[in-house]
Amino acid sequence: MDAKTETRTPPRVSLAAVRGLIVDAMTKSGVPAQDAGRIAELMIEADLVGADAHGVFRLPQYCLRLKLGGLNPRPNIKVKRTAPATALVDGDNGMGHLVVSRAMETAIEIARDNGIGWVGMQMSNHAGAAGVYAALPLKADMIGIYAAVANANHMPLAGGAEPLLGTNPLAIAIPAGQEPPLVLDIATSIVSYGTIKNHRLQNMPLKADWMVDPQTGEAVIDARKSAEALLLPMAGYKGAGLALMIGMLAGVLNGALFGRDCVDFNAEPDKVNNTGQFVVALDPARFQPLDRFKAEVDRHARELRASKALPGQTVRLPGDARARRRADRLANGLALAPELVKELDKLAAQLTIAPLARR
Repeated sequence: MDAKTETRTPPRVSLAAVRGLIVDAMTKSGVPAQDAGRIAELMIEADLVGADAHGVFRLPQYCLRLKLGGLNPRPNIKVKRTAPATALVDGDNGMGHLVVSRAMETAIEIARDNGIGWVGMQMSNHAGAAGVYAALPLKADMIGIYAAVANANHMPLAGGAEPLLGTNPLAIAIPAGQEPPLVLDIATSIVSYGTIKNHRLQNMPLKADWMVDPQTGEAVIDARKSAEALLLPMAGYKGAGLALMIGMLAGVLNGALFGRDCVDFNAEPDKVNNTGQFVVALDPARFQPLDRFKAEVDRHARELRASKALPGQTVRLPGDARARRRADRLANGLALAPELVKELDKLAAQLTIAPLARR
């Protein structure tokens, strides 16, 4: 292979080093130590499972927002039980990781009593990878669901030329027995905007079906022009419709922002977002014995994975690659792109904390 085109895997960075950097950066930005530790845990989990644009990649942006007052470093998160199976969380403009994890803890508690818990959120913020939160109920042998209004509008309605929808993600996690849990984590856009940002950081070209010019409708390949482009919904009008409905359930229903009201946290890092999200915890034992349910999930997973594949393809289930990545990265550390390490070193210098190489 030609030296100019050879792809080299970045050296691995220890989880302890990444965790230490996140905790120090958060505490230097005014976040209490206990909260900083919880944020680091959830950010690293995103990197472990392969959501590389939603883990430590986001640290400089979070610290900038904390510095400019766009985020509250010491929120008073309030939980209001609104009915036996529902609650509403006011995140007090805190880090989304804290707000969403608190909401899911509440949903699990409610589901233990009622079989299901639905918890909405207002005054929250970007929380990283959706699948991280949908997977939290798995430890309680429950099904988890997470959805959110994304923190900036990059996507048009079906047939539209204005960015009025976010990439509004949806994640569903289903426990299994011996097999890996089934975990679906998708943006309603064809790719997440975090992926676009990652391509821009590394100066990699975009795929032709990801973004279009709103004036001409032509494909935008140059990642440097992505800020002025429209991100396309997955599956055309179906993805746009799903993003719209998630926006209603996660935003409008909870008194959070949606549509033209949304604040772009990329362009205006000093402003409050009032991000809306919701989580659901569902106890499968309310429908059949838990062991029987998990055994059936295992059986179907094995049968589906063993089904006939297209030539040159492998049948994959949602959660398979996630489980493999997590095992590998737990054992060997994270492979961070050199461009990202450079950004993290710059942040460390700004905050006068030790860079990754000295941890």
